Amino acid sequence: MPRSPVVARTRAGASVLAALTVTALVATGQPATAAPAPPAAEPLNRAFDRAAREYGVPRDLLAAVGYGESRLDGHAGKPSQANGYGVMHLASNPDNRSLEKAAALTGEPADRLRRDTAANILGGAAVLRDHADRLGLDRTERRDVNAWYPAVARYSEAEGPAAALYADTVFTFLAQGLTATAPGGETVRVPSRPVAPDKDEVSAAGVYAQSPDYPSALWVPASSQNYATGRTATINKVVVHVTQGSYAGSISWFQNPASQVSAHYVIRSSDGEITQTVRDANTAWHARSANSSSIGLEHEGWVDNPAWFTDAMYRSSAALTSHLAARYSIPKNRTHIVGHSEVPGNDHTDPGVHWDWNYYMQLVGGSPGTPGDSLTFPSYAVQQSGSSGPQVKAVQQLLNAQGYAAGSADGIFGPATKSATQAFQRARSLTADGAVGPKTWTALLSAGATPALARGSSGDAVKRLQRSLTAALGTTVNADGSFGPTTETAVRTYQSSRGLSVDGKVGPATWGALQAGR
Repeated sequence: MPRSPVVARTRAGASVLAALTVTALVATGQPATAAPAPPAAEPLNRAFDRAAREYGVPRDLLAAVGYGESRLDGHAGKPSQANGYGVMHLASNPDNRSLEKAAALTGEPADRLRRDTAANILGGAAVLRDHADRLGLDRTERRDVNAWYPAVARYSEAEGPAAALYADTVFTFLAQGLTATAPGGETVRVPSRPVAPDKDEVSAAGVYAQSPDYPSALWVPASSQNYATGRTATINKVVVHVTQGSYAGSISWFQNPASQVSAHYVIRSSDGEITQTVRDANTAWHARSANSSSIGLEHEGWVDNPAWFTDAMYRSSAALTSHLAARYSIPKNRTHIVGHSEVPGNDHTDPGVHWDWNYYMQLVGGSPGTPGDSLTFPSYAVQQSGSSGPQVKAVQQLLNAQGYAAGSADGIFGPATKSATQAFQRARSLTADGAVGPKTWTALLSAGATPALARGSSGDAVKRLQRSLTAALGTTVNADGSFGPTTETAVRTYQSSRGLSVDGKVGPATWGALQAGR
């Protein structure tokens, strides 16, 4: 992006964003220089008011930036995908050192800026003001929210189209207004107003370029170092992700050669806007073992905050998935439309428990079914000679993975599957009858590594635990790969019923009992 020392002040030449025009015309008509909301007793509002006064940043602009970055959720100091922290997403990565800059400008230690919301907002205001100073905005210009557009674009630390997308999002919030409820229950309001941002300093060439594969999407390509050209497998699935960061920030992160990650499409929370970053024909790096055979869809948000998963996002994403299913003959079921956490070999938990799969699949026009790993079912029925179907296929996959030759995973329980089952049963000191009942299911589903697990754990080992508990207890334990209160309760129930020490944690004794089919 060009780095002009002074922003042009010609109001007559200021372009109004096409995406904002209708919204601005129907807004309340409050002038862009509207006074900030009166000081509030709530800590979040107080923090925005204080930071705005201290650094001369319009309060509503500051709140809109924070809302766009985090939905006003600091996530207790946990980093985003791009290693950004807090409500204002102060980042520390090779291309964005806003955390370190905020520390230098405010005198606050980096750890406090990461974890303390008031300090984080103060740091964000300091960084915005520093960008404004470097652009040459004087006191009068700083009172006009429209003059801050290039400073907001620079705050993103992105270039070209990604920077313009970032600033456009913030100014859309200003035009539409906000009434946002923070995780603690506090309400933050930003009144709507007409906007006509000064965009002269921001290079947005190509920001409205059309996607080459999906005409409804924009096209902002990822760095060529973050994906592989071509495919080594046929496209047969869609993988649903959550960005753990903002829309424009994720697009910018995919443009950073150091990130070594990408996805084919990114969907915005507020209105469902879609940007394609990798061509369908190329292999994005988003889901390890499924990269070569899948299309990756990133959804703006965080897995622990359902506020990001708007109806506009669901509908827009579902329309894209339906298009991809038709184009690449992908079955519209949960074997082929899966979450990141459901891809074998991954340790992520997205899209998480707040993602409404039933609603999403309804919008796609498919069947909710069972998750896409082909091993997860709400219950496990007895499988034996003559049985057929997806649970037989799961038995065959599990036996083959453990080195027992069940033959092709064709879903038909024939002699090879029975022989392999008996060999597995003998190795686990189970009755070698060749039928897969609750005990054999439990032993098969729990087979593998035995890491210590407790509340807060996540990943494939947790999914194995959840499946095996479903088989052992005869009640469904949601296999989402996230060890939460429900899983802990199921572990305690299992431990109590098997005469184990009841602590809700999974160590050698609990793993041993499960893998023995108890």
